[in-house]
Amino acid sequence: MTKATQTADAVPPTRFPSLPEVFRTVAVPGSPKFWRKLAAFSGPGYLVAVGYMDPGNWATDLAGGSAFGYSLLSVILLSNIMAIVLQSLAAKLGIVTGHDLAQACRAHYSRPVSVMLWIMCELAIVACDLAEVIGTAIALQLLFGIPLVWGVCLTALDVILILFLQQHGFRKLEAFIIALLVIIAGCFAFELFLSRPEVGAVLRGFIPTTDIVMNPAMLYIAIGILGATVMPHNLYLHSAIVQTRAFDRSVTGKREAVRFATLDSTIALMLALFINAAILVLAASAFHVQGRTDVAEIQDAYQLLAPTLGVAAASTLFAIALLASGQNSTITATLAGQVVMEGFLDIRLPGWLRRLITRLLAIVPAVIVAVLYGASGTAKLLVLSQVILSMQLPFAVIPLVHFTSDRAKMGTFANPRWLKITAWTIAAVIVCINLKLLAAVAGLG
Repeated sequence: MTKATQTADAVPPTRFPSLPEVFRTVAVPGSPKFWRKLAAFSGPGYLVAVGYMDPGNWATDLAGGSAFGYSLLSVILLSNIMAIVLQSLAAKLGIVTGHDLAQACRAHYSRPVSVMLWIMCELAIVACDLAEVIGTAIALQLLFGIPLVWGVCLTALDVILILFLQQHGFRKLEAFIIALLVIIAGCFAFELFLSRPEVGAVLRGFIPTTDIVMNPAMLYIAIGILGATVMPHNLYLHSAIVQTRAFDRSVTGKREAVRFATLDSTIALMLALFINAAILVLAASAFHVQGRTDVAEIQDAYQLLAPTLGVAAASTLFAIALLASGQNSTITATLAGQVVMEGFLDIRLPGWLRRLITRLLAIVPAVIVAVLYGASGTAKLLVLSQVILSMQLPFAVIPLVHFTSDRAKMGTFANPRWLKITAWTIAAVIVCINLKLLAAVAGLG
């Protein structure tokens, strides 16, 4: 009997299930047909991809596209490549060991180190939730005229939506997430059609330049994009939710599960790449080329899109996509919070209580800033939250690369030399970029 099965059997079912209680609940067909297997494994990657296109991404992408045109598309592309590699490692860790990243850290590191890593991850989740609170509140204001402060407070009620979805099975939760992703992608496909960006300029934007590192303002936005794209708590989440599939636990079965889980997350993250790039391209083509390099706030983009593109529906679709993005990210942040708390501390809390704690920690600063500084203050807080996420990344990435490279833990599934080099290079790049930011903030660089 596996550890996941033992956990599920030992805990009586409740209205608010813990993630281990839904492990191995999604059937995997024995059919050798590729598409049937892929369909069975598809889902976890999309839940993870949600975090790569949350409202925090909108803030950094809009600011980057408006201020610097298409130049930061290269940062989005490189961040997405990093995300594909790291998420594949997270999936492999969960499938091969039966432990998520938080459980692996608790088992491997001393208690003080484990608690420190837990605190770092909780900070990342609060920063992510802060972005979702602000993004959802802005969407409610744009669509229904609800004041920003009241919109922030209303986001506490989304716990009801999460509990409703959790009670109807993990597969239905995944279907809901994918449906919202389709809405977001459809809205931006239409926006891009209206904005008609210059294809050559867009393609050149995917080529990195030294200006990104040398220009402090560009570097700040670039690190915000990195933090908004490669999100630390997604690594913990992915290593847990891949275990919802009832795959064969033999070496062959695990190898097949790793292959399909990697394919699932790669396809989903390519969708995230399209949406993130679309937001930046939209800002560049609609605002930057018109000389509007100061459009860094979501509200400003909403007000300017319709007159700039000449279609009234452009602004409405923009706000609908933002609302869908905020709700999607809310669900995955809740699941990540469960994984982190249960994995690091072995503490079981009802889903509603865990969600409420995280949401209140995000609502308080958002309300204070909204009251004191209004829309411009919340926009700055949105970008700052993404920089905070980037600063937490090494505390998740380094343990992940370490564990998946350890032959004692992974056996024949340990990272081969080329993947070790790639993964450690990604970790080093993340650390160096963050050190560069700290030096710039301190006035040393």
